[in-house]
Amino acid sequence: MTVPSAFLAFGVVAALMTLIPGVDTALILRSAITRGRGEAMLAALGICTGVFVWGVAAAAGASAILAASNLAYQVLTYAGAAYLVFLGGQMIYRSLQKKRSPAARIPMPQSSYRTYLTGLVTNVLNPKIGVFYIAAIPQFTPAGTNALLMGMGLSAVHVALTLVWAVALVYGVRIAGRWLGSAKSVSWMDRITGTVLIGFGLKVALSRP
Repeated sequence: MTVPSAFLAFGVVAALMTLIPGVDTALILRSAITRGRGEAMLAALGICTGVFVWGVAAAAGASAILAASNLAYQVLTYAGAAYLVFLGGQMIYRSLQKKRSPAARIPMPQSSYRTYLTGLVTNVLNPKIGVFYIAAIPQFTPAGTNALLMGMGLSAVHVALTLVWAVALVYGVRIAGRWLGSAKSVSWMDRITGTVLIGFGLKVALSRP
């Protein structure tokens, strides 16, 4: 396998992973609806940072150590699960509170920094991303190439695909912005996103190395 063919093959796999609806998609959509285009892209940047961190860690051998240590895997698993369940529960609780007017919703108790951090932590504490890179990096690293540089390159491909998908999601949401920006739709989006996060958190907690 040559370097160009490795990038191409990995791009196909990464694209399929990116297109599958999951926590990342839910976070981007929810941010676009409740906070606007800029906040959604900050969430996407946080997600991309988490993806890149896992890719570099896998290439450097950290993920191999994680895979060999059942205790390390379980600690990361339960930390990530607890965070996702907490975040989802917080969203559902907020959606069940007294209805607010659109103007009252604007100053949400979440800074731009926290929007970015939410996307970052969600991915960094998701061992499934690590497992993906543990399997992918060796398979798409041609013999004789620098594993660390190759891992960074493959991660960059994944990041680029994620950003393209995020832009598509954000602009797709904007088409129906008036309806999606209503107080009722925001509440339902919080409930749906919260449920997805809790479900994913429980799935992570019940996963096995």
